[in-house]
Amino acid sequence: MDNNFEIDRSLYDNPTKTEYNYVSEPGLSEQIIRKISKLKNEPTWMLKKRLDSYKIFKELKMPTWGPDISDLDLNKIIYYLDPKAKKNSKNWEDVPEEIKTVFEKLGIPEAERKALAGAGAQFESNTIYHNLKKDLEEKGVVFLDMDLAVKKYPELVKKYFMTSCISPRLHKFAALHGAVWSGGTFIYIPKNVKVEQPLQAYFRMNSLNSGQFEHTLIIADEGSYINYIEGCSSPKFDNSSIHAGGVEIHVLKNARVRYNSVENWSKNTYNLNTKRANVQENGVIEWVNGNMGSNVTMLYPCSVLIGDNSKSDFLGIAFASDDQNQDTGHKLYHIGKNTKSTIRSKSISKGGGITTYRGLVDVNKNAKNSKISVECDALMLDNISKSDTIPVMKIKNNETEIAHEAKVGKISDEEIFYLMSRGLTEEEALKMVVSGFIEPVVKELPFEYAVELNKLIELEMEGSLG
Repeated sequence: MDNNFEIDRSLYDNPTKTEYNYVSEPGLSEQIIRKISKLKNEPTWMLKKRLDSYKIFKELKMPTWGPDISDLDLNKIIYYLDPKAKKNSKNWEDVPEEIKTVFEKLGIPEAERKALAGAGAQFESNTIYHNLKKDLEEKGVVFLDMDLAVKKYPELVKKYFMTSCISPRLHKFAALHGAVWSGGTFIYIPKNVKVEQPLQAYFRMNSLNSGQFEHTLIIADEGSYINYIEGCSSPKFDNSSIHAGGVEIHVLKNARVRYNSVENWSKNTYNLNTKRANVQENGVIEWVNGNMGSNVTMLYPCSVLIGDNSKSDFLGIAFASDDQNQDTGHKLYHIGKNTKSTIRSKSISKGGGITTYRGLVDVNKNAKNSKISVECDALMLDNISKSDTIPVMKIKNNETEIAHEAKVGKISDEEIFYLMSRGLTEEEALKMVVSGFIEPVVKELPFEYAVELNKLIELEMEGSLG
């Protein structure tokens, strides 16, 4: 059966003509890092963090255990691009027309008007729009560009920024991120404050040979709740780009954080992102992850269940077509007692695409009465695609319940024949089967709040089948 099952990228693949205040030379050096810090007018302690990370970056080797990334030449990457635009504007009318048009096509201003509590938009290395509803400001909610947070909330940033969650020594690209990070989101939710409407940020990378390194830092204080959405995309070029962002989530006692992300980088992008959450007593972290684009993705959001009775739920989908290798999964560290976690991972591969679930469950010897459920489903749409499951489980006590289920399958001719016998065309039948497969993920994504997320995950089937 010949299938043509694609993701519509027409909104994302065309670059925008933009003017810049500053574009760094390709490659990375201490001079460039100092220049980035100076342009941002950063305090000395942040520059020191950058330089320490750069030193670690030079020491660490490139990862060799996952997909082949030998074609990524870090010496050709432009690490900082400052577009000619007012930073952190609260009014879309202040955003340059050519940049505003991009975000309008993605539906962000419309989504903000209809259903969001706040929105941020980053273009290249800097945030050009950021706004929060006034009633949340009055409750003490902080929703800022990360660069601005360094200056306005230095003590909070010093305490939580790449300290106990993401360490520069975690891997080479975490160190790279620590050296050249720019923009991103800072969120602080005060004690017992519930932000029911989502906050959202969108990151757009636009230039040839460029990199984007936004940093998201979320601190949910005791008893609070936040629902946060991130979207990402980039245009298509022949040369490689890199995305190596960082997401740090601190869920304090009795707090709950829901983090939603759909990444739709173009096929020239290496998506080497790092996401981790530290969860304290009775805290809950919920991950909803979609990976639709990129040449190579290596992304494994991590939950560290530190406090007793803490909980993690992960739901993810990855899609790989030709020239795509989606190496994704989830990492879990159970440290507290009576901790619970669930992982539901789904993947679709076609046209020679490769999907891999790579997971880790590590249960500490003192994490008594931990309960873990892992479920991995892979769907291949042809005979040339690949899918694999690589779970690692380290259980260090005898009072743990764990279940793991993995399924890899293809759409059978019998399924298609049956649906066609009910009056559907072959294309309609294939689309129905795939829609049913991804439905558990789709229904969890906040489409009703963020129009562009709906556009990102729309699945199109065209051409002749059979």
